[in-house]
Parts: sequence; C-alpha cells; structure tokens
Amino acid sequence: MKLERMIAIIMLLLQREKMGGKELAELFEVSLRTIYRDIETINQAGIPIVTSSGVGGGIGIMNEYKIEKGFFTVKDITALLMGLGFISNTLSSEETTATLAKVKSFIPEDKQHEITLKANQISFDLSTWLGSNDLHTKVEVIRTALEHCSILSFMYLSAKGDKVMRTFEPHRLLLKENHWYVQGVCLNRQQFRVFKLSRISELERTNDRFIMREIPPAFSEFTDIMSRKMQKIKLQLDHSILDRMLDYCGEENITPLGNGEFYAYLDFIEDDYGYGILMSFGDKCQCIEPEHVRNEMKRRLNDSIRAYHVLKHQ
Repeated sequence: MKLERMIAIIMLLLQREKMGGKELAELFEVSLRTIYRDIETINQAGIPIVTSSGVGGGIGIMNEYKIEKGFFTVKDITALLMGLGFISNTLSSEETTATLAKVKSFIPEDKQHEITLKANQISFDLSTWLGSNDLHTKVEVIRTALEHCSILSFMYLSAKGDKVMRTFEPHRLLLKENHWYVQGVCLNRQQFRVFKLSRISELERTNDRFIMREIPPAFSEFTDIMSRKMQKIKLQLDHSILDRMLDYCGEENITPLGNGEFYAYLDFIEDDYGYGILMSFGDKCQCIEPEHVRNEMKRRLNDSIRAYHVLKHQ
C-alpha cells in the first residue's frame, strides 16, 4: 500500500505545480506525518522534491525534472474518467467515488475544463424505465461477497418456473445486454454456472468462505449452441416499429418498400424467447419466410386468442 501511495503521489506532483501536505494527507486518508515520510523516501529515490512554506507554498517536483515526464495525456485521463463514470453509475460505491476523485486530481489545472467537457460527452445510464428496484441491492450483496469470498445462498426461479435453493461461490459479476448475471460454482451441482439476477430471490451472504478458482468463459458454450441454431428470417414491418427493429437486426438488414413499410432480415432462434420477440410487435410485423416459422407464429397467436376467450367465459 505504501508503494502504491508513493507512486500515486509522484503522478500527482508530475501533473501539478505543487500540492499541500494536508491536501495529500486528506486525499490518501493518512496522517500528515506519513505523507512527509513518503516525500522523504521519494526524494531519496532520486526524484528531486522541493517544498516551500507560507501562502502559495506546498510540495512539488523540480520543473527541470518534470519536462516530458508526465504519465497521462489529456486522452488518457479523459478515458479514465469515462470508464470510472460508467462504473460509478453502474456499481455505485464509496471506492469508485473515491477513485474518481483521485483521478480528477491528476488533471493539470490548465486542462481541467477541456478534460471535464470531453469526459461528459459520453454518459452511461443502464437504469430501467420500469421494473424491479431491488437489482441494485442484489448487486451490492454480490459485490461484498466477491470482496470477502463469501458463499451465497438464494432461491432461483428456473426456466420451467420451479424455485430451487442454491448455495453458490460467486466469482464474477457480468453485465450482458442490460441484464446482470453472476458466475461461479454452484455447490449443488459442483460446477461453474451462470445465474441471472432477475431470477434470484432471498439472496443472503453467509459467513462461510471459499477459495477463488480459475474462471472459465461465461457464455462460450451457450453462444456456440445459439450460433448453430441461428437462422435468417424475412419480416415485413410497419414504419411505426422500425426503431425497435433496428435494435435487433441493424440498418444494413432493412430494406424500404415504400408506403411506410419495410423488409427486415433477422437472425432468429426458434424458441419461446425468439417467438416472444416476434409476437411483441403485434400486427405491425409479419413473418414472410420461411413458411414453417410463419405457420408457427399463426399457431401461437391462435393459442393466445383462445386463452383470452377461455378467460372471458370463466
């Protein structure tokens, strides 16, 4: 920790004209005496430190030494701020807030406005418009478990609708397509598994500990299976759902027909999820080909209509 702190002090002093001892002590949450010991060690290592007292005084590195010694360019610090901004908006915590403040302190005074403006040109917001509000709580419980290597217990809702109690060694949090997952060792199955946070309930961090293992790729097997099942289907759609369809297939797979209608070529997997996407477009979209997908859509839509008729007469 001492070495990391001294490296950080050097980086700060290379970017700044000078900084006060008290300012450094508050930034690194150590005593003023500790800062002065670090400064003496840095000086003995061959980096010439100069100090001055009184108004405008402080600790700095000789200007002659600082020429061409800067660690970060404007682009470097901008990239760091954008990355930390994404993390702090996604995984809010005291650690990321403190790190963000420390990186900001690296910004040279004459570059502060330029870097702040550039860093704010991209904003990340993964919060949902609607939906469950307990996701943040789950993420924080899992983050704490990761930090302390704590075993988790939770109920998991399977794809078939069954609830099963799981005991789990968390190894990694994953964010994919706006959905959070946790990867780790399921002690019930004694193998690495990936669980979706929205299906988790009754999540608790236990007092039992585990040893971290080498983590395999999270979705590689699933991706391979899905790739083999993928097929291209042709859709005809109304302009009113064009924006939504672009999220699924991209502009290069859409052809205008005129009169506010379009053809779309969509990578499609024949399962409940895939058909659910098509059905969500309602009467603004229909499958043109292949024929068997078109027929399956008719069957599912008829089943939905029958379900509503049954409910009406109960």
